[in-house]
Amino acid sequence: MKYFLTLLLFCSLISCNNSDDDEILCTEVYIYGLNIMVFDSSNQQLIGDTATVTATDGNYSEELMFFTESFSGAGERAGDYIVTVTAEGYETYTTQTITLLEDECHVIPQSFNVQLIPN
Repeated sequence: MKYFLTLLLFCSLISCNNSDDDEILCTEVYIYGLNIMVFDSSNQQLIGDTATVTATDGNYSEELMFFTESFSGAGERAGDYIVTVTAEGYETYTTQTITLLEDECHVIPQSFNVQLIPN
């Protein structure tokens, strides 16, 4: 009987730790959903801030910001984006639809490279 009571007490302690009230803790970091590097397809050189990168989701449109080597945008914004990249002396590049998802806390970022073809 003593063994049974000890087992019952142990089992009840374990079940108390499995609460459905588990809180999700999110960071306060701002996440950009799109991160794009733009290169010259003929020499693989980074084109950089001479390009313009625009992301469009329905009626929403945003020109991505250039940081060091890449363009970033769609900050904390899930959606279905079409990205257009233009630069003087290059053919315009347009992506297929890029779907950005989100979890409980942030948008889930996507990074990719674009190769622009010189005119």
